Amino acid sequence: METRPPLPPFTRETAIEKIRLAEDGWNSRDPARVAQAYSLDTRWRNRVDFPRGRAEAQAMLARKWKRELDYRLIKELWAFDGNRIAVRFAYEWRDDAGQWYRSYGNENWEFGVDGLMIDRHASINDMPIAESERKFFWPLGGGRTIIPGSANWGCRKGPGAGHAWRESAACVVWLKPGLA
Repeated sequence: METRPPLPPFTRETAIEKIRLAEDGWNSRDPARVAQAYSLDTRWRNRVDFPRGRAEAQAMLARKWKRELDYRLIKELWAFDGNRIAVRFAYEWRDDAGQWYRSYGNENWEFGVDGLMIDRHASINDMPIAESERKFFWPLGGGRTIIPGSANWGCRKGPGAGHAWRESAACVVWLKPGLA
């Protein structure tokens, strides 16, 4: 049997680990990689899309990341119980015309005993922002950028690859080189 640790029932620590793994996967923007975290018969609601099965979820993710360019995501634990986790999230992206967005939402997850996600229910709202309002500047492509969660939607601090970070009242923000 295929397994995807950590396995339920979740503790606070293993729920947070599961969230970090999901965050890292989604930040890779690799639909095939992300789809491996879901059961073969996974059921989703994502905005107005209702993929059924891993293959449909993977196809939906490919469409998503073709449209949502320069995607950067943070997730935070909201609640957990047994084999379920609720998260809130924010991500920034731009469309092919150069308009930036910050999308906010909540997800409810249910896992099988194997640790694969069997149900994913996501509600998402998009807010157009100016490029100057962006908060998420870590290098694209995933990788761990972990610090404890912030009630102010702090960004994650990590190795900067030419980027610096500073903590402000609004957010721990990644800065473009030269802005530190």
